[in-house]
Order: sequence, then structure tokens, then C-alpha cells
Amino acid sequence: MAGRFEITKAGDSTFSFEFLIDDNCVGKSPVFEKEDACKRGVKAVKKNSRMKIQNTLAKDEEKTNPKYLVEADGEKVKYTLFLQTGEVALSGSADSEADVLDIIEKIGNNANAAPMAMAEVVLSENEQKQIRIDKLKAMQAAGNDPFEITRATQTHHSDEIKADFEALEEKEVTIAGRIMTWRDMGKANFIDVQDRNGRIQTYVRMNDIGEDKFKEFKTWDLGDIVEVKGFVFKTRTGEISVHAQEIRLISKSLLPLPEKFHGLTDTDTRYRKRYLDMIMNPDVKDTFIKRSKIISSIRAYLDNLGFIEVETPMLNVIAGGAAARPFITHHNTLDMDMYLRIATELYLKRLIVGGMERVYEIGRNFRNEGMDVRHNPEFTCIELYQAFTDYHGMMDIAENIIRNAANEVCDSLHIVFNGTEIDLETPFARMTMVEAVEKFSGVNFADFMSNDEKAIEIAKEKGIEIENGKATWGDILNSFFEEFVEANLIQPTFIMDYPVEISPLTKRKPDCPVLTERFELFILGGEYGNAYSELNDPIDQMSRFEAQMKLREAGDDEANMIDQDFVTALEYGMPPTGGLGIGIDRLVMLLTNSYSIRDVLLFPTMKPLG
Repeated sequence: MAGRFEITKAGDSTFSFEFLIDDNCVGKSPVFEKEDACKRGVKAVKKNSRMKIQNTLAKDEEKTNPKYLVEADGEKVKYTLFLQTGEVALSGSADSEADVLDIIEKIGNNANAAPMAMAEVVLSENEQKQIRIDKLKAMQAAGNDPFEITRATQTHHSDEIKADFEALEEKEVTIAGRIMTWRDMGKANFIDVQDRNGRIQTYVRMNDIGEDKFKEFKTWDLGDIVEVKGFVFKTRTGEISVHAQEIRLISKSLLPLPEKFHGLTDTDTRYRKRYLDMIMNPDVKDTFIKRSKIISSIRAYLDNLGFIEVETPMLNVIAGGAAARPFITHHNTLDMDMYLRIATELYLKRLIVGGMERVYEIGRNFRNEGMDVRHNPEFTCIELYQAFTDYHGMMDIAENIIRNAANEVCDSLHIVFNGTEIDLETPFARMTMVEAVEKFSGVNFADFMSNDEKAIEIAKEKGIEIENGKATWGDILNSFFEEFVEANLIQPTFIMDYPVEISPLTKRKPDCPVLTERFELFILGGEYGNAYSELNDPIDQMSRFEAQMKLREAGDDEANMIDQDFVTALEYGMPPTGGLGIGIDRLVMLLTNSYSIRDVLLFPTMKPLG
């Protein structure tokens, strides 16, 4: 077993080194500005190659530097060699804890005596692109333009071949995918071909595909897309592979993929270039496959209950259905400003008036507001409305939607999000907003119901800021809830009976008109659903719209506008109705353990570079 250090000078004149054992890279250094510093880094690895190991997977006690730190890294396990100073000397990863520990042992046995040499200069991306373009032009001149190919054959995916090896051994298959790794052994080469479902090793030998084709094959690059026809076999090391009998280039990659060892890890680049993220980090696709399954499970559940899926306008004359700042656009033909919808609510309730009884829409909403790990300007939401039920009926539907989705993608109702276990099996807790505020702040707003002056007094005592135009009992109750309660709602909890001031589209509670039949579902301190017993009194609705317009005129650009046509629809009569909205993106975040909303959006909104 031979080990060696290989120093590389990058196109930007920085330096780094890899430690290779039997030509396989097992560790890589940080980047150095100077060659001398890089060489000193090699010497540091040699000197510290037999250091102690702190294995966090085995729950080892904290150890002082220098040391190897072994820890989980997503689906993989990584190690980092720290120097006495705390600086990183070398790092790497493998598929399992045992593999990483084996690598560390090999480094300890080989690094001290390993030679150090300079590798070839790494070309810049533009230089590599030009080389690939020149190769493409040569192929085109020879009549082998890969971009003229219109169809390719794919009889099996990589995972299917591996799963059904016994039936497919020695059988002919045709695969298609991207070349991700390449091991050149002269007249025989191994390449890894990556398709939608994974990777499979392919054995390409000159004697099998012909000398001319093999010569052409050797000019291809990592990232090129190929079609391979051959038979299934196992190598001497036991790896299931495809022995190529025919191979052709079906698309040329003109840009090099990110370097193989670290792949694509910069989150900003991953979000901006999701296509590259998916190539280099195939596990990312799993999140979006789960997203699709979550949406499908919601549709299946509601369709089974007799709901009808509908589509309502995204271009609205009035931005209604929610308290949010809209995006404004202009219709040239009509010469009028219009709004991208902020919610689907008011159109869906018109359909209830029209007699559809059970309707839902899964679609994009747009809100011109802040961006953070939980908010994107455009987002996906489901809203559903059912005649002849109330917000209690919506609670049952909300629980079932979330449980069905969890079973579909997690195979469990006990999930973990960011280290916290969430129980989706136990019936969700239910508390009124007044009860929750009393529990976490000690103030019982029921003792001074509708008393604005007393609410203002208590708010001042507790240091709660009162916004302009919101010095009411209901607004202050909501402020207490946001300040003292939200962060404590870790397990799924329905918060019910919101004040009328912040619920302009909700039916009042018959026994307490200052409160409404509304709930929000909270998990991990965040809102995952919002539901009402829908207001169907057109006179009450208009008065609430007018109150919202006063707030808007006072400077609140998130207050509701008056939708006269919606009030007209209510005047024809809408039956008692329950309505529910659930943010799809947040639900996907929860069920895929994704910390940021950008991780569950294929193409999140990003500010352009430059």
C-alpha cells in the first residue's frame, strides 16, 4: 500500500494538497496562498498523522488538539485532523464510520513516509471550457456531433440493476447518464455513470468497443452524458457493474463539474444553480421527490373526501384574502394595475356560494415582504373550503393531512426536526389564545374582556410595544401571544379563538362576539396552518372591510382592501363553511428536516449577482 502527497496549483494561483493511497484520494487540505505554506501543511500532516481520535458517533469524551474528529456529515461520515493550534490540517469523508476509521488508520501508517510531489497545474474554468469546445468542434468536423442526437435508449436505471442483479446477471441492458468518475487503466477504463436514481460502475475496454471508438471515448470528459449498452456482471471486488459492448456520447458537457472531492458545498451556489446542485449532490433530489409525494398525498386525501380541485386567478384586481403587501404589475391592454394574488381565499369562497360545497386549490401565492429561512416571496399553499362544517371540522382535516403526509415520506409519525423530536401521532393539543397567554405570561385576558384601557395598562407593565392604531384589547392579546407563547409551542398545538381585530374574514363566536372561530396550528414555534369558521354575514363582512381600510389609510399597507364583488357574492347567501390554509413549503421543511425554505424550493428567489 503506497501513499503520497500531491500538491496542486489552482488557476487562481492558490495551492492545496491531497493525500492519496493507491491513487485514491482519502484526504484534502485547506487552501493555501503560497506554495511554501502548502508544503508546511504537508509536513504538519506527517507529524500529526498518528494522533488520537475523538469519535462523536461513539460519544467519545472531548479530547484536546491535535486530534482526529469523526462526526456525521449528512448521509456520510467525515473526519478532520486538527493541529495543536486548532487549524485544520486534513479532512475527508466516507460512507460509514468504519470506512472513516480505516482511512485514519491508513493515514497513520502511510503519511510519515509518503513522498510529496507537485501535480499538474489546474486550468481555469474558461481554459477547460475552451478545451472542451475544441473537442466538440473536432467531433462535429468528424461527423459525430452529439447535439444532433435526438433520442437515446434506457432499459434500466442504476438502482434497478443493483436490486435485481441475480435476474439480470449476464443479461443485456442499456443505461444512460452522466460520467461522474473515471479510472484510466490503459486499454480498460472504469467510469461511474449517474442517472436519476443513482450511479453504476461501467467497464469500458478497447477490445470490446473497438480501437477507433475507444480512441474517441478517451477524449470524452467528466460530466459528459453517455448511452451504454452491455451486460451486467460483478467485478472481482464484488461491485455490480455494466460491461460495455457499445458506448456513445449523447451530450457534451462544456463546463467542468466542481472538483470531485468536496463537490458542491457552497449554499449560495447550490441555490442559484440547482441543476449543478442536483448533479453533485444527488441526495438533494430526494427532498423534491418527497415534496411531490407530500402534495400527492394531500390531493389523494381530499379527493377521497369528495373535494374538487380548482384553479383561481393569479392576477387580481384587489389583493384580498390575507394581510400582506402585494406585488403590483400592469396590464398593458387594459391599462390598469393588477396584483399578484396573496391568497386564494376569496375566489374559493365564491365557489362555495355557487354550490360546489367542497373545493381546494394548491398553488402559488406572492407576497412582497421580507425573506428569511421561513419566508420566500413566492410560496405554495393549499386552501380548502367545506360547506356545512366549522373550524373544528378543519382541525380534523389538518391533523389527517399532516399525518398522511408523514406516513407517506417518513414512514413514521415520530419525526425529528433540527434535533427535536416531534410527535405527530398523539392527538394535537388544543388551547384558546386566552388560555395560552395566561399559561405562558400569567395574564388572564378573560378577566378584563374588551377592556382596552386595562389591556393598554397591562401591556405597559409587561413592556409590550403597542403599534399605532392597534391599542385594542384584541390586538394587545395577540401581541402577548406573539411575545410569550409562540416560541413555547413545540409539539403540534391548535391555538383557537382569535380576537376579531386580527380576523377580518372569520365568523364571531356566538357566545363571545369579541372572539372568532379561528385557529392556527403551531409546531416548533412556527405556524403551519390557519383555519376559520368562515364569515358568511355580508353586513358584518363589509363593516370589517371598512375597518381594515381605515388601517390601510393610516399607513398599514398589509391591511385588507374592500372586495365589493365578494360581499355581493355573500349577499346571495353562503352556507356555514369551514376553511383551512396550510403552507406546503413549511410542511415539506418539517417532514424532510430542512432548516431553510430554500432547501425545499427548486429555484428560490435570489438577488442577482453583480
